[in-house]
Amino acid sequence: MKGLLRENISIAQGSIKGQLLRTILTVFIIAIGITALVGILSAVNALETNLASGFSGIGTNTFNIQRYERSFNRRGGGEERKINPIISYSDVREFETKFEYPYSQVGTSFQATSQAEVKSGDEKTKPKVIVTGVNENYIENSGTTILEGRGFSNLDIENNARVCLIGSDMEDALFNGLNPIGQQLSIRGNKFRVIGLLEEKGSTFGNNVDLRVLIPIGIARGIYTAPNINYELSVKVRDKQLLEGAQDRAIVTMRNVRGLEPLDENNFGIIKRDELLSSLNEASTALNAAAIIISVITIFGSSIALMNIMLVSVTERTREIGVRKALGAKRSTISWQFFIETLLISQYGSILGILLGMLIGWIVSSAVFDIPFEIPWGAIIAATIISIVIAIFSGIIPAIKAARLDPIEALRYE
Repeated sequence: MKGLLRENISIAQGSIKGQLLRTILTVFIIAIGITALVGILSAVNALETNLASGFSGIGTNTFNIQRYERSFNRRGGGEERKINPIISYSDVREFETKFEYPYSQVGTSFQATSQAEVKSGDEKTKPKVIVTGVNENYIENSGTTILEGRGFSNLDIENNARVCLIGSDMEDALFNGLNPIGQQLSIRGNKFRVIGLLEEKGSTFGNNVDLRVLIPIGIARGIYTAPNINYELSVKVRDKQLLEGAQDRAIVTMRNVRGLEPLDENNFGIIKRDELLSSLNEASTALNAAAIIISVITIFGSSIALMNIMLVSVTERTREIGVRKALGAKRSTISWQFFIETLLISQYGSILGILLGMLIGWIVSSAVFDIPFEIPWGAIIAATIISIVIAIFSGIIPAIKAARLDPIEALRYE
């Protein structure tokens, strides 16, 4: 049995080499479908893992108040998107004053720039540093962990103290392995003393959030004075059971701040971590479905192409089949010969598609978004199963046709 299998594999390899151009084209057609499946799914998995880990630090008892709701819902044709006003500093200050709810705290922040050049002594960073102005509650509300030093106190914020917290990558970029706590750095000529080092977070969509500096919000507003700065608010409650009540109170307070009438729609968004994860899952599901649909269409086409090449191969090798039958080859032997040939071609396409798909996934995750690449084992297993199904679907009819050829008629075939 093993000897017969080896013989069929050898014959199949020889036939593949004999019609190399057609085989290469068929392999590439199969590979395109597998590449779409593996490539898109690997990129989506990497993004999903990275974003989910970024949200994991934010507790389920925290929600944000932003300019817009983050939603993946599509609008109907002709419907115009509502433009909400920015959340200004005056909105923030008024909300902080008016919002009262037991066991809650309000965090405020705004991203001043993502292209700052930070200096410390003779060292300086590339102009890629994120500078964010925050209040004393931002660290806890955002789920950020301080590895060394301390966070901002009420006095730091109220007195506009020249202190800062830095991301983990700033330590290597400026201080060459020295303990950064107590060191000084300069942003636009303004000196700050480092009081805390933040835990590593990684990158999201190409933005290295570990290459960042947090400074008191008052000083940030003095250094970065661009018009129409949009602020973000976060509210954290100590007890999760109080979350819904705090959210309702925040909506009422923000509507009062905006001066909305009872029948007016909200011109701001309330977002909870659970809703962010839900939206993320919806987007991932849509992308996964798109990858599967593209793959199925391409793979269906490759199945037809593979079946066609095998039927042509049967016709071209009619005389060879007649000789083998005349020498005593059984129908099962002939059918297995062509089926193995189909299986080999489909597996070549599968291997090529998996490699190209992983390459695309690596380029998207590591080179484009600078996020960790994860091998998509689920997609690889699915691709392997699909390639076997292709072989079965495409190989049965040609194998049956070859096995049913009459040996006498086959020997007469020119």
